[in-house]
Amino acid sequence: MVKAADRAKNPTRSSVWLEDRTPRGGGGGPAGLDRDRIVVAAIRMLDEGGLTQLSMRKLAAELNVTAMSLYWYVDTKDDIIEYAVDTVYGEIDLAAVDAAGEWRDRIRVLALDYRRMLVRHPWMSPSAGQYLNIGPHAIAVGGKIQEAVRDTGLPLDRQPSAMSAVFQFVYGYGTIESQFERRAAQAGMSQDDFYGESIKAFREEPSFAEVLEPLGDLLDERASHGSVTEIWDRDFDYAMDVLVAGIETMVSREARARETADVGETRRPPEAGETREAGETREAVETPEAVETPETPEAVEVRETGRRQT
Repeated sequence: MVKAADRAKNPTRSSVWLEDRTPRGGGGGPAGLDRDRIVVAAIRMLDEGGLTQLSMRKLAAELNVTAMSLYWYVDTKDDIIEYAVDTVYGEIDLAAVDAAGEWRDRIRVLALDYRRMLVRHPWMSPSAGQYLNIGPHAIAVGGKIQEAVRDTGLPLDRQPSAMSAVFQFVYGYGTIESQFERRAAQAGMSQDDFYGESIKAFREEPSFAEVLEPLGDLLDERASHGSVTEIWDRDFDYAMDVLVAGIETMVSREARARETADVGETRRPPEAGETREAGETREAVETPEAVETPETPEAVEVRETGRRQT
């Protein structure tokens, strides 16, 4: 098995999914303990206490085994977190994504499931950015995202940008939502109470009076929508409407740009020495010399006067 020191020498391969791991033999592991059980317990601890509360010693106590027993299945705490990251990616319902049908609905299902996963597991946001997301579940989710964006009709070089626009937005939204929920829980308050008391303190502070003046209507509007959960859902749904509409707009714009380029190529006169393929045509353009200019009345009169004189 690869040790932490070895990974430091080769950080680009620092992943449990890239390391050549040979299972330890000899049957030294405790009866009933395996990697899946370790990861499930770790996820439970991470959900309750976050990344800072997870340690091999605490995890072993949770499983009622010795800390050394864990090393039959993993090398470090980083291993466990990386396995946990991929496990929670498995909570995204890919069957529901396929059943959604067209690309717009598939993107919405993926985005909503991803957001909900981030909120359920607040430790996931920093972990997803710290570890390579190349486990089997993460790869499967990424594949569905790519399929949906591919089916938008965007050209290949624009598809990564569309994926970033949607799913980096979801990552940020889910992260903020999960941290707000955790902050309220740490204060021993519901999200509604925490939000209401925080806004009240903000609005009653005299030093913020000038800053708040242009924000008053917006704060009142948000407060009129009931619970914080309803606000989260409403804002997310509308933001997804904006993102999907943006993709549709860009698809149309790219199509028009291609049509314009094709027409321009068809009408372009051949360069010197250039030949066109069979079937290619261009509109004939008359040169100024080929265009007959009608005579003016004055020119006609001069011409007729000359004839009479001769």
